Amino acid sequence: MRRLRCSWSSLKPLIIFITPLALLPLPLVIRKKEAECAYILILMAVYWMTEVLPLSVTALLPALLFPLFGIMKSSQVASVYFKDFHLLLLGVICLATSIEKWGLHQRIALRLVTGFGVNPGMLMLGFMVGCAFLSMWLSNTSTVAMVMPIVEAVIQQVLNASEEASKDHKGALNGISNLALQLEDFVCTNSIEAPPPYNGKYRTHEDHMMCKGLSLCIAYSSSIGGLTTLSGTSTNLIFAEYIYQYYPDCTVINFGNWFVLCLPICIIMLILSWIFLHWMYLGSNFRASLCSRQRSEKEKHTARVLRDQYNSLGPISWQEIITMIIFILMAILWFTRNPGFMPGWSAFYPGYATDATVALLLGFTFFIIPAHKPNAEHYEALITWKDFQACMPWEISLLVGGGFALAEGTKISGLSTWVAELLTPLGSLPPLATVTIACLIVTSITEVASNAATTTIFLPILAPLAEAIGVNPLYMLIPTALCVSFSFLLPVSNPPNAIVFTYGHLTSMDMVKAGLGLNVIGVLTVLLALTTWGTPLLNLDTYPDWAPVVNGTGV
Repeated sequence: MRRLRCSWSSLKPLIIFITPLALLPLPLVIRKKEAECAYILILMAVYWMTEVLPLSVTALLPALLFPLFGIMKSSQVASVYFKDFHLLLLGVICLATSIEKWGLHQRIALRLVTGFGVNPGMLMLGFMVGCAFLSMWLSNTSTVAMVMPIVEAVIQQVLNASEEASKDHKGALNGISNLALQLEDFVCTNSIEAPPPYNGKYRTHEDHMMCKGLSLCIAYSSSIGGLTTLSGTSTNLIFAEYIYQYYPDCTVINFGNWFVLCLPICIIMLILSWIFLHWMYLGSNFRASLCSRQRSEKEKHTARVLRDQYNSLGPISWQEIITMIIFILMAILWFTRNPGFMPGWSAFYPGYATDATVALLLGFTFFIIPAHKPNAEHYEALITWKDFQACMPWEISLLVGGGFALAEGTKISGLSTWVAELLTPLGSLPPLATVTIACLIVTSITEVASNAATTTIFLPILAPLAEAIGVNPLYMLIPTALCVSFSFLLPVSNPPNAIVFTYGHLTSMDMVKAGLGLNVIGVLTVLLALTTWGTPLLNLDTYPDWAPVVNGTGV
């Protein structure tokens, strides 16, 4: 492994310098703006997928190369780097900062988990629901980083309970009379020796499989939950900002419609993922998980550690109450801004107020409301600028800005139109087949490239393709934007996978086998939503007035 790291480190400078030289014939031989923009696009795609440079540094290439190639003026490129997306992100991060600072996330997660039960199957479901809910409002990386220590504490208690149970069995077999310690699973055998450990720290194969299942359910559910809200993942926000920028008359993409579309997707994926992971790691006896009334010694230990962790939080604090109130108010204002089935409060500010307006308004309040009783000598707000800076993903801000600049460049240079015309033969396929191919492509690429980078590369290509074949652009873009989040296959596919992998319960092959199943579940669920409730909700079966007419219309 060390040799591989060293060899990769030595390859990075070669990729950085050789890639632009190898691609140089493209703009030199084909002296068109489309070729020059394609040169920049391919160069950025290689850098983003290999990560030979930090993602945010690669995102600055349009600001450098577009003016040099005469595609856009430097002032034009700069103006594209900061959009409404960034203002929305600022407000959401203010909320996330307060939630993390005052421990509200732990209270929510522990309450949800204990409400489901403590046998391994229900414990897995409880953690999945808790992670999914938190990742609707926090980043999936933050969610996993906060919940995984709780899971690890539970795992250690279960392993300790298993060891104690084995000792109690051995004591009973040796004639020790202590009925209180005799467990329900006691089985008489001729041997009085406890079995050797299965694999180091795991006493049995079942314990190891349970640890794998609990670890994977945390990583996967955090990615699934983020699909539900526009602010749940950076890819959702990138998609929404792309629609606002290039289809300004499109009003169907808002917080309420997105939630109605994606909440069923999240629920279906969580249920199917739980069934799949339960089958892989806990067995197919679902009745024992769902209908078990008696608790084993392991489950009693698990319940005890969860109860102790919740009690250690103490009574709910003033800071948590205020954060929860602002959190609920923000969600309500997002839902009612433009619900679609009736006029929202944004009708008083037609064309002016967006979701970013709500996020900023309530984000400001975190810097104003005192965290403690007012004191003449000392005043502290719910969050400080230092707290905010520690949580703000500046890298994502630059990465998204670079994606917007790249999208604008492909449009101005004509590259997106040229690619769409090249792919027009796909119009002979049924639209659903074209969408399925696009979903499979982005799902595969996002396993080795960052989700945000994959989104920024494909949106400017797929939107003109949809226009060229006469399909509603949302019919093409929504499923691909969702499938970009299905990076379940490798530890390096996304940060949540990497975090759970570092705890040492999993191998890469474990993640590959489980991730393939999750990818299939995700793509099929998105296609189901697209062809059922998504079509009437967003009028996906008609070519919209807000999209330019290039070819025939209608799905």
